[in-house]
Amino acid sequence: MDVQEQIDAYITSQPEQKRSDMQTLHHHILKVLPGCKLWFDNGKDSQNKTLSNPSIGYGSYTIKYADGKTRDFFQVGLSANTTGISVYIMGIKDKTFLPQTYGKEIGKASVTGYCIKFKKLNDININVLEAAIKYGVSVSNEN
Repeated sequence: MDVQEQIDAYITSQPEQKRSDMQTLHHHILKVLPGCKLWFDNGKDSQNKTLSNPSIGYGSYTIKYADGKTRDFFQVGLSANTTGISVYIMGIKDKTFLPQTYGKEIGKASVTGYCIKFKKLNDININVLEAAIKYGVSVSNEN
């Protein structure tokens, strides 16, 4: 299965409300990041042990570890979780920026240094989410 087929299968596997919300978010993120690299991470390691929820990834970002090693990863991630949906925005050094800048405006969502988590799409302001994604991609491209 190629990446697009994995993404389609993952979205289709979700319960109806979450499936519809994730499909809409997928299209919004593609609109914000046209032509970006697509990823699918099944959340498992090489021994098939589950480490995280599966994620759809958008764009490219290089993670730099303290020991000097690097790893290619996605800039923006979309994932279903037990209570709703998470959007991950990688590469923002200031871990207070997202909650301080977008936390009050976004609606009913939990906002951390790199994750915006919400129950359903109607709970948030999609324009604020798009602004947060654009900001995250712009600063991670500067690094």
